[in-house]
Amino acid sequence: MTDAVVTASGLSRFYNVKGGMFSPTKVVRALSDATFQLFPGRTLAVVGESGCGKSTLARVISLIEEPSAGQFSISGTPATPGNWASLRSSVQIIFQDPYGSLNPRQRIGAMLEEPLKINRPEMSAAERTAKAREMLELVGLRTEHFDRYAHMFSGGQRQRIAVARALMLEPRVLVLDEPVSALDLSIQSQILNLLVDLQDRLGLAYLFISHDLSVVKHMADDIIVMYLGRPVETGPINDVLSNPRHPYTRALLSATPKADPTAKKDRIKLQGELPSPLNVPPGCAFAPRCWKVQDKCRTERPTLDETHHPVACFFPEDGSGI
Repeated sequence: MTDAVVTASGLSRFYNVKGGMFSPTKVVRALSDATFQLFPGRTLAVVGESGCGKSTLARVISLIEEPSAGQFSISGTPATPGNWASLRSSVQIIFQDPYGSLNPRQRIGAMLEEPLKINRPEMSAAERTAKAREMLELVGLRTEHFDRYAHMFSGGQRQRIAVARALMLEPRVLVLDEPVSALDLSIQSQILNLLVDLQDRLGLAYLFISHDLSVVKHMADDIIVMYLGRPVETGPINDVLSNPRHPYTRALLSATPKADPTAKKDRIKLQGELPSPLNVPPGCAFAPRCWKVQDKCRTERPTLDETHHPVACFFPEDGSGI
């Protein structure tokens, strides 16, 4: 098997939050103990509720924020602040909002050429322009779009521009942070198909952040399910979606709409609220909402077991489908 492009071990990211004048500083554990690998030509999806740590993981892997604990490497080189500048061209990120991620004051051509000006100073102006025009065609736009501004494009076209900008430095890894959630359904499919085609052509590794399990099923090869900052279930996408072992994964899948109106709906409604990340309960963080909770769950924190389809649960589901 091809060597991993990204190898992460125990990645964590904590934030200090000031209380009041007389209150002690609290710690938000936004991401804890994430361990995974990204391979060329494959997609790893990260799913979970809002606030589960998906976007925090995206920022860490994109070298936007330094991990508080753990480590990861890109193409065998440890990612440390000392060598971030040399590694940033290997990992690029595509953001959720195609309207907010593009500079309205820049022409599209200047926007695409900017990464080359900063990271490829040896390239001439003519070479940068040729590269930018080539990239526009690669993502399904026309070369005459080169001199237009972002407000002149639709949402789907803007996301294509964002994809082109991310590819200008020929990265090996793309971090896709909810890349289609702000788009209409018909446009979503076009962008997803574009991403699949680009992955096949260029051998890219994708870290795909999403809350839409139907999109994840279409895109991903492997999946990490996160809850309150921690991975609770991982494995091949077909194994996890057809045989969920963690109660939280099962609840997520039960909330996914089904296209077949005659299909049996077995919706699991979780009781209670998501615990505050400022006050994570001891033991299993999912215990206050879990229908299988026992005393052990409230005092001990489960870790991912050593199986082909790991789960962090003392009393996992039997693996039957939803």
